[in-house]
Amino acid sequence: MDFNVSGNKSSDFLHSFWRVNRNLMRFVHNTAQENDLSIPQYSVLMIIAPRKEMTQKQLGEILQIPKSTLSQAVDGLVQTEWIHRQPVQDNRREMQLILSEKGETLFEKISIQKGSIHQAIESVISTIDSNQFEELQNTLHHIANLLESDSIIEESIQND
Repeated sequence: MDFNVSGNKSSDFLHSFWRVNRNLMRFVHNTAQENDLSIPQYSVLMIIAPRKEMTQKQLGEILQIPKSTLSQAVDGLVQTEWIHRQPVQDNRREMQLILSEKGETLFEKISIQKGSIHQAIESVISTIDSNQFEELQNTLHHIANLLESDSIIEESIQND
């Protein structure tokens, strides 16, 4: 079903991203639910797992979720022993989050789980060739970098 009928590039672009995001979130929700995780817990696990460890502050900067939501997610993952938490040596107020063996096993299980977001993305990626994938990745990085920069906001204000 193609909804791109406006002829307005920004509207068409936003609608395409909205559709992709809506469907990704559907898979994320199902994957989290099937593994007895909340969406914030799933997000925390997916950020920490490839890195093995990071501070809670770094995690918060990446996820951009309220501190209370982040703390609850981390607390739940610590209670289930999927991650460990310990004070940072040079800064006792900061917490280091470390993926446990149990957490690594869960991450690996989720990565190959039938119907998971990971398997859905693998299926999608398998339908495009390596040049299309590289071009898509470059375009997405370009968009993300522009949206993350202050210059795009300044340019938008100047054009008004």
